[in-house]
Amino acid sequence: MVKLSGIRVTYSGLISLIAGLVSVITSLSFIIILTRTLTPTDFGTWGLITSLMIYPFVIQPIISYWVIREIARDKPSGKTAIMASGGLSAVGILIYFFIAYYLGNQSEVEQSDLFFGISLIPFIFLNDTLTQINLGWKPQIASFGGLLLNISKLPAALILVYFLDLGFSGAIIALIVSYITSILYQSIKAREKISNKINISFLKKWLKLFWLPLYPEIATSISRLDIIIFTVVSGSVAGLAFWTASIAITMLTAQAGSISTAVYPKLLQDENKEYIQTNLTQLFYFAIPFVIFSIVFAREALFALNPLYESASFVVIFLTVQMFFGILSRTFQSFLMGIEKVDLNEKSTFNHYINSKLFFLPTIRIIQTSTYIGIFSIGLLLLVKAQESVLVLVTYWSFIWMISEIPLTLYLYTLVRKNLKFSLEFTLIIKYLLVSIGLFGIIYVVFEKFIIYKPNLIEFLPQLLLFMIPGMLGYVILTYFLDSRTRNLVHSIIKEFR
Repeated sequence: MVKLSGIRVTYSGLISLIAGLVSVITSLSFIIILTRTLTPTDFGTWGLITSLMIYPFVIQPIISYWVIREIARDKPSGKTAIMASGGLSAVGILIYFFIAYYLGNQSEVEQSDLFFGISLIPFIFLNDTLTQINLGWKPQIASFGGLLLNISKLPAALILVYFLDLGFSGAIIALIVSYITSILYQSIKAREKISNKINISFLKKWLKLFWLPLYPEIATSISRLDIIIFTVVSGSVAGLAFWTASIAITMLTAQAGSISTAVYPKLLQDENKEYIQTNLTQLFYFAIPFVIFSIVFAREALFALNPLYESASFVVIFLTVQMFFGILSRTFQSFLMGIEKVDLNEKSTFNHYINSKLFFLPTIRIIQTSTYIGIFSIGLLLLVKAQESVLVLVTYWSFIWMISEIPLTLYLYTLVRKNLKFSLEFTLIIKYLLVSIGLFGIIYVVFEKFIIYKPNLIEFLPQLLLFMIPGMLGYVILTYFLDSRTRNLVHSIIKEFR
């Protein structure tokens, strides 16, 4: 039996963060292989296929939503979840098929290319189920699984895309290889949680309450309509190439949220909430330099991917800010859902669930995403009618997405403060911000003075890394001497890993 106090928030968060940062390197390397090998049309098709995966995946929370809550509370639902994910993946394949069929008729994308994406679906479903199981009891296992996934797709892409020249089909196969690697690792590590018997009572509960985990997915489905709307209205995937390349740059910022990975299952386990304020300060500590670096070096990062996408620097800037607020809003939402206890009472009725945070929070998210899609669609139609360039369309898209995230984040922050009784440590946050701006500002000035923009990646990338790595190390060193909290964090990191 796993003790309910077994999850260590800082340790699991740091493991997740470090694994995430390594994954950023491997993922960017993977994207570089694609951007340097595929044509903009093929790269745009790749971005479209990976974006469309949201729609078949929308039904997966019927299982994953509950299994993490049950595993965190030491309930043996793991094997039942594995079995059920196979059935749901079949439904997911049907969903993807109909969407791909529609898009193939409404755009210039080859329908056969879109259909090839179906092969990913069973692996994504199984990997996610195992990830949720491991997040419920040992979050670091899920982090290592994600790390293996990102590392293994790099050599696969080199062989299939670069050397064998299989195009975006090779990229799909490379992803399948990486998912298999993660599935094998996580299955071995989760054997304690998936070796129990299949329990139909869990399946009955999930099917009875299927509407509750599906409800939040409405917001996800609405928000990702932007991909379909952009493709259909513009009639091209050229803009998706700029979009996908820019999204890739924001991966660094996205990893800051990993520090809070273990908070949700920890809140499910016990009533202790003293670590919330410290964890949020740690989130800002990592997020702020990642955001500033991504903004300052947006153009250079795009140039490294491919000089063709260099002009999309404003898209990167807007998406990076959106990612920052998105991390905060998702973190706040997970905190609020972690303290909700309605599902502990087996006698909870439909009305109880409707009045709980499990229903209220997704409702707020649906309102936000619906507003975003409405404004985005109207503006896009006007811009296309005015015959604006693809880059203008993508820049507008990123700006609207950024603006739509800010009000939701502020509102969720007020709810978290009300329910968890904590305050943000603004003095420390401002200190981190000033250090980041000053340090990376100086580095950028020096960088621009000495950098030579050479299209050859082997010549350009080392120059970029030569400034990036010392910049990050300089941030840690400066904050270490200026801030006692950072010194405590560094010491705790050393202690945890010992």
